[in-house]
Amino acid sequence: MDLPKRKHPRLKNRDYSKAGYYYVTICAQNAKEILSQIVFSDAQYNVGRGLAPAAYSIVLTSVGVIAEKQLLELENRFPCVSIDKYVIMPNHIHVIIVIQKEAAGASPRPTLNSVVGVFKSLTTRICNENDKTPGRKLFQTSFYEHIIRNEEAYNDICRYIYDNPMKWYHQYKEEMTNGK
Repeated sequence: MDLPKRKHPRLKNRDYSKAGYYYVTICAQNAKEILSQIVFSDAQYNVGRGLAPAAYSIVLTSVGVIAEKQLLELENRFPCVSIDKYVIMPNHIHVIIVIQKEAAGASPRPTLNSVVGVFKSLTTRICNENDKTPGRKLFQTSFYEHIIRNEEAYNDICRYIYDNPMKWYHQYKEEMTNGK
């Protein structure tokens, strides 16, 4: 039986340690909803995470709390990396990762792959140690990325990140109403 060849998801000639803004989506293994729940709130303030709209709160699970901490910790692990915008959805994370122009000291700048790899590895290790579940796989093998090339694309992606919890909530509500 011939299995389909897996396509390499990155641009062939792109140096992913190059300074820039990268929109990344990291998905939970088998699309399991292990990171958060989206709930409607009448509160006037947002108690969610990242960029959730005010009427929608993101309630992180224990895995989501660790994921958020490790995501924000990337800035300390990699001095030339910053987390610009993010949202932790039930089964995926959207994040804009910025690789700065400045050198990272004696070490070369990390690649986008190494930054995401460190995040996924540490989050998985800490969660598995806490839950006593050695070998459990939390995230899909790869991740989606998009190089943000201009301000218009940046604004579109920020809007998508901001609106994602609201879309998720309404899709879930519709599925529940229709008995799916």
